[in-house]
Amino acid sequence: MYQQNKSPYMDEIEIPTEHLHETIQEKAEKEKESTWFTWVAISTAMMAVFAAISGLMAGHYSNEALISQIQASDQWSYYQAKGIKGEIKALQASSGIADVSAVSKYKTEQEEIKKEAEKLQAESKFYLEKHVKLAQSVTLFQISIAISAISMLTKKKFLWVASLLVSITGLVFFITGFI
Repeated sequence: MYQQNKSPYMDEIEIPTEHLHETIQEKAEKEKESTWFTWVAISTAMMAVFAAISGLMAGHYSNEALISQIQASDQWSYYQAKGIKGEIKALQASSGIADVSAVSKYKTEQEEIKKEAEKLQAESKFYLEKHVKLAQSVTLFQISIAISAISMLTKKKFLWVASLLVSITGLVFFITGFI
């Protein structure tokens, strides 16, 4: 019979594939986790950008509301001064010291001042409403950033999704703060 020569150099080399398979799985999971962390980081950075813009604009609209309210207050003071002067002229006219036409002039001026004061009050209210919407937007973005950070620490993806939903709500307030 034919006998096969076995050489010590011809032995099969055994490679422990179990360990290799586990290593590949771990690397793949770390890569997935790394990609997820990257997305969480990018979305959190975007939340921070929108929070900063919202905060800046909320402050701007707050200032505009305050300025308009101060101007309206000045107009109302001017309105009252014209009313007092008109009453003085009316008393003088009734006693024959002043002309009656001066009284009507004060009334006309007072009506114009009143319209301007009301316009400035409406403007102040408009700016204040924008401020409130943007301040709410800032709050929602800050909450979403906190939830996002917790999701990274706990490695819970559902928390990241929750932070995105809160952030979307913040975006709605952000957009309505400008229209």
